[in-house]
Amino acid sequence: MTLTLRRCAQTLRRHGLTTAMALILVVLVVAPLFTILLETLQPRSGASAWVDVLASRLSQNLFWRPTINTMVIGLGVAAGCVLLGGFLAWLVVMTDVPGRPVIAFLATLPFMIPSFATALAWGTVFRNGRVGGGGGLLEGWGFSVPDWLSWGMTPTIVVLTAHYYALAFTVIAAALATVNGDLVEAAQMTGASRKRILFGIVLPVVTPALIAGASLSFAGAVSNFAAPALLGLPVRMQTLSTRLFGMIEIGQTERGYVLAILLIGISAIFLGFGNRLLSGRRSFATISGKGARARRFALGNARMPLAIIAWAICIITTILPILLLAAASLAPSPLALFSDWTMHYWIGESSPAFARGQPGIFHNPQLISALSTTLMLGVCVAIAANVIGILIAVALTRQQTPVLSSLVSQLSFLPMLLPGIAFAAAYIALYGAPIGPIPALYGTKLLLGLALTAAMLPFAVQTGRATVAQISGDIDEAARLTGASFLRRLGAITVPLAARGLVAGLLISFVNVIGDLAITILLYTPTSPLLAVLSYSYASDGFHQFANAVTLLILIISMLATGAATLLRGRKRQTFA
Repeated sequence: MTLTLRRCAQTLRRHGLTTAMALILVVLVVAPLFTILLETLQPRSGASAWVDVLASRLSQNLFWRPTINTMVIGLGVAAGCVLLGGFLAWLVVMTDVPGRPVIAFLATLPFMIPSFATALAWGTVFRNGRVGGGGGLLEGWGFSVPDWLSWGMTPTIVVLTAHYYALAFTVIAAALATVNGDLVEAAQMTGASRKRILFGIVLPVVTPALIAGASLSFAGAVSNFAAPALLGLPVRMQTLSTRLFGMIEIGQTERGYVLAILLIGISAIFLGFGNRLLSGRRSFATISGKGARARRFALGNARMPLAIIAWAICIITTILPILLLAAASLAPSPLALFSDWTMHYWIGESSPAFARGQPGIFHNPQLISALSTTLMLGVCVAIAANVIGILIAVALTRQQTPVLSSLVSQLSFLPMLLPGIAFAAAYIALYGAPIGPIPALYGTKLLLGLALTAAMLPFAVQTGRATVAQISGDIDEAARLTGASFLRRLGAITVPLAARGLVAGLLISFVNVIGDLAITILLYTPTSPLLAVLSYSYASDGFHQFANAVTLLILIISMLATGAATLLRGRKRQTFA
């Protein structure tokens, strides 16, 4: 008996951190998803909700038409992101196009700009007067903008492609950097054309990256709420995410939960299909362990035209939306975007001459409350997610247990694959009602914090693992032998040495939180307003200047946070140099 207890104590000491992290992930990730499934299997309301959604007279509008729209958007965005991201990655990594470093930097920025910001910028230019609120810049110049360009499927696909192509660029560029230059040189020596080399050598070996980029873009597009809501709902174009939001908003939660499960299933099927394609082939190896010099294509006469196209893509998707938002927040009418500018929409008092008496955003008490809540929530979630992330990273690196470590690794990445609005619905299902002595959390900042912390875990864990894996285990072992406790080793060794990675994780989490709309749109209440929700509310009510101003405020906070993180990383580098 004593021996058994001793072995249990040793096992707990050796794998206690991994076990604790697994329990935390069960509470934050598994339990909400399990609860939402149980809610839809209740004998009365749950079972009938499945029938209503899938096999009733309502199912056409509840599920099938939104699903078709969702799939078209997802596939269109995936294709567009692979084309744009792959094109820019090829130029940056494998050609002599001028300005490669700047193009690479600009190509990663669109993902940092909230998708609703790009959607608002699109409306500033292409909106027509069909649904009220006035037209956009093109109508002000005398152009008749067709409905298909102003609203619905086309602008949604374009906006989401502009937002998510940065994901495909990052993945494909990393893969192209591993292409063995000797293969390219050998093909050139045999007289192969650049087109033949591209389609015969380069594309086949980066197929995994193409599939991964398409999968990530598809998953992001089908779960996105902001762009379809701003550009599709005015003309009654529904997707699964907007329909899910509508069901829960009007109190039909069981139908909303069914839609959430189906949305998760669609994302999982597509991602699983991509993984199946990769596992079915074994001819992707490009890193042999032998040194290989990079080879760049000489573009010749096409060098400048391709550079102009690349720069145009980057400027249109990064700099132009910000400039348009800034101008639209100052112009009384989007029909004349660059004239009669006024600061009323920022700091003006209530006046019947402007926006039906609405005061400027800084005279709106909701803004101050939303600003403080957003900043507080962003900081708290970033810290909480990265504390859990660094603990999971330490557990996976230092306390490897075959089954348990694999489970923790997969659960920590699972929120990345879950649509944000479906994840929020799962949190309502679990924590929206009392659980024993725990009161209902719906409408509280705590529920927002828990859901956003769980959603940010994949970013925190990945950045944590990347830095912790670089710290030699001998240092930690030496400290342990001297009697240092786990917390002492964590605070004195791991955290200081992993500081640069932690700063990156904090930044990514903070920026994602303050710009998140998919999760917060379901979980916010008047007592917990947020900047992203306030911007969406302004846009939905037709007050586009106010929405643009709030969105620009979010972008300014994001840029200031990025600058502060860059300065902090520089100081850390000097400290440890």
